[in-house]
Amino acid sequence: MQTPSKRNRDWLLVLVFFVITTALYFVPTGFEKAGDSDSVRCSAEVVEVDDTNIQSLGMIRAGEQSVTLRIMDGPFVGEVVKGNNQLLGQLDRDKLFVPGDTAYVILTVDRDGNIIYVNPQAHYRLGLELFLLGLFAALLLIFGGVTGFKALLSFVFTGMILWKVLVPLLLKGVDPVWLTLCVVAALSAVIIFLVAGVNRTGMAAFLGAFLGVVSSCALGVYFTARFHVHGAVMPFAETLLYAGYGHLNLTRVFMAGVFLSSCGAVMDLAMDVAAAMSEVVAKKPGISRSEAVWSGIRVGRAVVGTMTTTLLLAYSGGFVTLLMAFMAQGIPLDTTFNFIYVAAEVLKTLVGSFGLVTVAPFTAVVGGLLLVGSGGAEATTSRKPLWRWLPMRKTAHRSTTG
Repeated sequence: MQTPSKRNRDWLLVLVFFVITTALYFVPTGFEKAGDSDSVRCSAEVVEVDDTNIQSLGMIRAGEQSVTLRIMDGPFVGEVVKGNNQLLGQLDRDKLFVPGDTAYVILTVDRDGNIIYVNPQAHYRLGLELFLLGLFAALLLIFGGVTGFKALLSFVFTGMILWKVLVPLLLKGVDPVWLTLCVVAALSAVIIFLVAGVNRTGMAAFLGAFLGVVSSCALGVYFTARFHVHGAVMPFAETLLYAGYGHLNLTRVFMAGVFLSSCGAVMDLAMDVAAAMSEVVAKKPGISRSEAVWSGIRVGRAVVGTMTTTLLLAYSGGFVTLLMAFMAQGIPLDTTFNFIYVAAEVLKTLVGSFGLVTVAPFTAVVGGLLLVGSGGAEATTSRKPLWRWLPMRKTAHRSTTG
């Protein structure tokens, strides 16, 4: 059971990161468009469509769809306007509206505030996205209670760090590998210490997770070069280059993405092993370090099998259509796995899985050092704050020898 002082420290930590997360939301990225004052974003109901100028070429549609819209919010609410939905003949980008749809619309206005152009950019999805986010938050709070609130805070904090720190600095040319490694270290610390508390259990999980991520980082950097994989395999890589960011090293961005995408699973496994070791040490005072380490390794063995499969399934879901296309054309398996797109996904899966395999022994060894004293007498202090560990050891030593 937590003491009042520990609860106060936990809530102080939660308050600090809540303030930081809120502040990050208002921090400008430096890439906001200067011309945004000439446009108005709003939602609009599709009242009528005209498809006479659309040409169907098999599955591909090209041409222009005329759309009549009733604006639902913003300064022009209630007005009926007409816009043009340009079809480019690209299935992944084109959209067709039907009466009753809700569209996300960008209105271009002149200096007098009059609408001069209407662009129905996409179907309006923000409402459903916010609904799902609210439902997720509610279920997390109901099921997890205080721990769920901490997990939700870490979820939002991670999103803010990625959007407000990682992405802008990548665009500004900061080295992707070192930047992402620093971001992962910061996120691991925040997420683990928010959930586990600032104690030796949390420190064992953090150090184990970070060592696992470093292993994945080193392998990702080395084997990306050996695989001859470049950053152009990532979605919208060429679009980014043509948008004026040709100075970026997209291959380094790909390297960073290899270990960034697996760090969540690595943190999960590290926390599982550290928490299990903490319980073992608490229930069996006097356990030796070697016994505690082997207990952590056995826990890791039980979890790592399903976690590596989780990574395989997660990555496979992203490129299943690619595999279907190769199989539909009768391309042999060895040829399929030699294509750069497939090789890139294989690299992500195996390097991420390597980090998962190594994080269990790393966490077990670190946990044995932090959670167990030299004679096993420190087991009952495994959940106490790190800053109280050394004074307690000295006090115990003095009382024993005295």
